[in-house]
Amino acid sequence: MNFEIIIVGAGSMGMAAGYFLASQGRKVLLIDAFDPPHTEGAHHGETRIIRHAYGEGENYVPMALRAQELWQDLEEKSNRRLFLQTGVLNVGDAESEFIQNVKKSAETYSLPVEVLTASEMNERWPGFQFSNDFVGCFEKNSGVLMVEECVRAYRELAEKNGAVLRTNTSVKAIKASESSVIVKTDNETFTGEKLIITAGRGSDPILSALGLELPLQSMRKTFSWFDSDEAVYRADVFPAFAVNYPNSDELYYGFPSIDGAGVKIGRHDEGQPVKSGEVLADYGTFPEDEQDVKKFASKFMSQKLPLKFGKTCVYTNSPDSDFIIDRHPELNHVIFACGFSGHGFKFASAVGEILSQLAVDGKSKQDISDFSIDRF
Repeated sequence: MNFEIIIVGAGSMGMAAGYFLASQGRKVLLIDAFDPPHTEGAHHGETRIIRHAYGEGENYVPMALRAQELWQDLEEKSNRRLFLQTGVLNVGDAESEFIQNVKKSAETYSLPVEVLTASEMNERWPGFQFSNDFVGCFEKNSGVLMVEECVRAYRELAEKNGAVLRTNTSVKAIKASESSVIVKTDNETFTGEKLIITAGRGSDPILSALGLELPLQSMRKTFSWFDSDEAVYRADVFPAFAVNYPNSDELYYGFPSIDGAGVKIGRHDEGQPVKSGEVLADYGTFPEDEQDVKKFASKFMSQKLPLKFGKTCVYTNSPDSDFIIDRHPELNHVIFACGFSGHGFKFASAVGEILSQLAVDGKSKQDISDFSIDRF
């Protein structure tokens, strides 16, 4: 079967790209080893934070703002609840790089960010108990994305616009000539004019087969839910949050209780290395799965929050934690996006648009020069 564009990996980024291409009338095929949305990658667990004043660097802000526009557009087109405007509270030492980046992003792009002392945070949200060595930056326009619903919405609209989807299908071989690609699965062979690779932790073996070695490292991560008082922690009175420990790389993130699920907390740094295709160890296998988040909750939450359960996911990290979005240096029709390092989902809508532009127009309307492989 022949297609204009073949996308290998139909998770958040790939499914978004498939939608944008199909909506333009392009003949597009999406292949995924599982059945999106699924629990084998980095897009499950109900929720992700979307922030605009970005602690990881102001170069991300234009993409974050574009992503927010596209999520709202998807919400309208799909008639699904995808975004909750809970606000996001970024917390840390006043002089930390994390807080300074948030403030700089807000100043450069005129974003509505309110700077708060520890006592002001504790008074506004009684569920917190921050000590005086913390400050907060509150973004009222930011909030929470419902991740599985986002992927499901893009899938529904992509297929509605004519995209072909092969789920539970493993790619066995890829051959690329100067102007086309051949993708072989267990039972079928497909040809395409262009190839987009958005395979998460499966990107490494695929790119390697095409002669491209990238410095990617996949890490097993966990997140946990806690029983909580709905009067204090429900989503219309309590924000999503990110907390950077003073004088440390420790960074935690969390969510209010949504639909009675309880407060959700995860640790962004640390984790256990995993290989491509390796089955993840169950939640609770390692002591730190529960210990780290329990310690965080007891230290920064004013009420006792009993742990309910947890889940695992995978970060596929680049060495500098910045994204990788580029073309194959020798095969101009092969495009890839990977290394999203645990902070990529919020950008999936914008990355999907970028990949569609690279495939069709040859260039992106967003500046993606910081995400080139030339930096390695």
